[in-house]
This record gives sequence, C-alpha cells and structure tokens, in this order.
Amino acid sequence: MENSSVDKGRRRFLIAATSAVGSVGIVGMAAPFLTSWSPSERAKAAGAPVEFNVSRLQEGQQTVIVWRKKPVWVVNRSQKMLDDLASNDELLKDPTSENAKQMQPDYALNAKRTREGKDRYLVLVGICTHLGCSPDYRPDLAPADLGANWKGGWLCACHGSKFDLAGRVYQNVPADRNLEVPPYSYKDDNTVVIGLDEKGEAA
Repeated sequence: MENSSVDKGRRRFLIAATSAVGSVGIVGMAAPFLTSWSPSERAKAAGAPVEFNVSRLQEGQQTVIVWRKKPVWVVNRSQKMLDDLASNDELLKDPTSENAKQMQPDYALNAKRTREGKDRYLVLVGICTHLGCSPDYRPDLAPADLGANWKGGWLCACHGSKFDLAGRVYQNVPADRNLEVPPYSYKDDNTVVIGLDEKGEAA
C-alpha cells in the first residue's frame, strides 16, 4: 500500500511538472508567432503603413509621425486657414502643383493638396525640397520676421525657404518644389493611414 501511494504521488507530480513545462514551451513558441502579425520597427522603417487618429489634433495643431525614417506632418487646419490659401497664389512658384518633379499622388493635385472631402487635414513629408532640412511650423499671422502677407505655413531655418499651409513653395526662395504629399488613405472618418492608398496598395 505504501509503495502504491508513493507511486501515485510521484505520477501526479510528474504529470503536473510535464504539463507546466509543456505550457511554457507552447507560450514560448506562440509569442514570436503572434508578434509577427504586427509590423516590426524594422518593417515600419522600411515603409510599413502607419496609422494616426486625427481626432486627437486640435484646430491649428500639427503632429509629427515617423514613416520610412522621414518626418510626416499631419495638420488640422482651421476654416480660416483654408479660406486664406487662395490669397497666397500670386506669391507662390507653383500654386497648382504642376511642376513635373513634384512628388504627390493625383488626389493631392488641388489647391488644398488633400483628398476630396478631407480638406481640413493636411498630410506632408516634413523635409524641405531644397537640401533636406526640416522646416519649422509657423502658424502665426503676419509675424515681424515673415511680413504682413504671412498667413501661416513653414519656414526652413537652413536657407530661408517658405511654404504655405498647403505646403506650396513661395517665390524667391531656394526650394524649387512644393513639399511632398505622401500616399495616404483613411481607414475610417478619424484614422489616416500613411503609406497606403485607398486601393490597399503600399507606396
């Protein structure tokens, strides 16, 4: 009886230990598998799409998102900012983005340089088209250093290139092209997907 009791106790211990080791092994195998479902940092850097909820942005606010190791700006433009765009046209090199070297999807070939029905949210690659610096966001109106005609935009501190709130370049500055509009789409009303168009095709 004593030996039988010891054997049963040992059997229960061995079964419990084996189950515990097996569970750890399964979890260890599953973790890398599950992790592989979401893009790694390396994949994101290589160009995996990046999502952002635009409802987080207050009116007039800009955020910076990293996509393909580049800064991408998303700006929530107020109605006044949008209304003021047309008054910049005479001061710009390429108000309608006709430059053949211009980097932008077809849906951004308009004065607001956005998708139809989504005028408020501007999406731009935040790299100056002159020598690759990242311009500063200057949403202030008519500041002393930019003059009475300034209605908001970006100023590149490296060489003085200026861009309006549609990313269009001003005349008489070193940059020769408007800021790049990356491929993007909307997953829903509030979620912009940078690097993926509406057909599901990556850049």
